[in-house]
Amino acid sequence: MTPVTILTGFLGSGKTTLLKRILTEAHGMKIAVIENEFGEENIDNDILVQENAEQIVQMSNGCICCTIRGDLVQALSDLNSQRDAGKIQFDRVVIETTGLANPGPVAQTFFIDDEVADTYRLDAIITLVDAKHGPQQLDQHEVVQRQVGFADRLFITKADLVTPEVLHDLKHRLAHMNPRAPQQVVDFGQADLKQIFDIHGFNLNDKLDIDPDFLAADEHSHDHGHDHDHDHSHCDHDHGQCAHEGHDHGHHHHHAHHDDAIKSFVFRSEKPFDPAKLEDFLGSILQVYGERLLRYKGVLNMRGIDRRVVFQGVHQMMGSDVGTKWQPGETPNTKMVFIGAELPKDIILQGLERCLV
Repeated sequence: MTPVTILTGFLGSGKTTLLKRILTEAHGMKIAVIENEFGEENIDNDILVQENAEQIVQMSNGCICCTIRGDLVQALSDLNSQRDAGKIQFDRVVIETTGLANPGPVAQTFFIDDEVADTYRLDAIITLVDAKHGPQQLDQHEVVQRQVGFADRLFITKADLVTPEVLHDLKHRLAHMNPRAPQQVVDFGQADLKQIFDIHGFNLNDKLDIDPDFLAADEHSHDHGHDHDHDHSHCDHDHGQCAHEGHDHGHHHHHAHHDDAIKSFVFRSEKPFDPAKLEDFLGSILQVYGERLLRYKGVLNMRGIDRRVVFQGVHQMMGSDVGTKWQPGETPNTKMVFIGAELPKDIILQGLERCLV
């Protein structure tokens, strides 16, 4: 199946710069690019070899560009038909969304349409965030928060235009919105292609990466209701970190409390789930809050199953599979992360507790 990468990010975040680099580098890959809009703000015409008035444009290095003004399903189908007919060649697809697009419906296409699902495999959503304008954009546009919430990987661009403190605050905020997406600072589109392709963000695997600092900070603020009266004279305030304690104390001069609509939370337990109860509960949650749930993933400990059960989803689309066996000496446990818009965290966490054996 042909892997597909969705490239998203708000206007001016650097998508085109990154895409241009992908399309002009001598990597030997044959990449088809589907662009929502094709104009001056996108790929420069001087790197394209225009094939008459067709929708498909051949690149000088063997990549293909396809402008889409219609339906994504139709564009993917057309590309596949042309490949089958031997007219074009490609072995992966990059979809660049417009800066104002919510990537959710684009991702759902790969689950809903049978022909698309049989031919293409959604690999990952890569979101670019502009370090200079990102904080303000996150405040003003929920679509920017959604782009962050859907991401399997976050690229922070234009970091050279801000102070280390501003960059640190932005990273901290993004980690709270989406702790499962690794963050990377990228200069002028110079990202390693290994950080863009074959990420397997939509694979059902046993590995649930949640930013460890996010969890430490989360536990610290919720579980231990005591104040820290220790001397802060050793703190490295550039990073908001106390070197002698090794964790973030959320210094007020660093972390404004942003009331972002998109938030994440984690559920963990060493007790097993009752499978029937969990299925009923998740079904009802998806029915009521599915549109607000952007991404969710879990590695579950289920009663009567000696293996991990892995599940993940986008909105109401959920898949699950049986993973590897719990190893001798390993305590079976559950870890689940939910990322969504104004989700009722307490209701979901309490409901999950009630599904435990």
